[in-house]
Amino acid sequence: MKTIIKAGFITLIAASSLSATAADYVIDTKGMHAAINFRIQHLGYSWLYGQFRDFTGQFSFDENNPDAGSVSVNIDTTSIDSNHAERDKHLRSDDFLATDQFPAASFTSTSVDLDSTGNGTISGDLTLKGNTRPVTLEVKGIGAGNDPWGGYRRGFEATTELTLADFGIDYNLGPAAKNVELILSIEGVRQ
Repeated sequence: MKTIIKAGFITLIAASSLSATAADYVIDTKGMHAAINFRIQHLGYSWLYGQFRDFTGQFSFDENNPDAGSVSVNIDTTSIDSNHAERDKHLRSDDFLATDQFPAASFTSTSVDLDSTGNGTISGDLTLKGNTRPVTLEVKGIGAGNDPWGGYRRGFEATTELTLADFGIDYNLGPAAKNVELILSIEGVRQ
């Protein structure tokens, strides 16, 4: 009887330690510990920077099986902010994001290739302006641990480059501005 109880206790401890590493996280946009930024060349003379202010998302990550992870993000394209109101109005127009017709963009992972620290790549489908294309994110794990409010957090940074024409954006900004770089800083709160 003692052996059965001991075996059951060891199984319980092993299962609880496994579930402690495999977790679902909600991206912390309420506390603004996450950002979706972009940059694009302006006429080949300088970089124009901006961001999407409103988005939601979640991810799962397991240090013991990182390739089993997943990511899902929804972006309010009307929240684009390039620090210039008239330019933002133009970016929301049919020349660029057509936010009246396509007020949202989304990314859903299709494959994950990360190591136990969160470094590697995540591939998935990005839907923007009604066009869905495969993209690959270069991912770097930033860190994980307890926060001061009794929660547990994990953070990543990811980058990718998009060809605007692939998403139906062909407004002529000059030959140096055919691609846009995305930089995602993501901090999630474990659920």
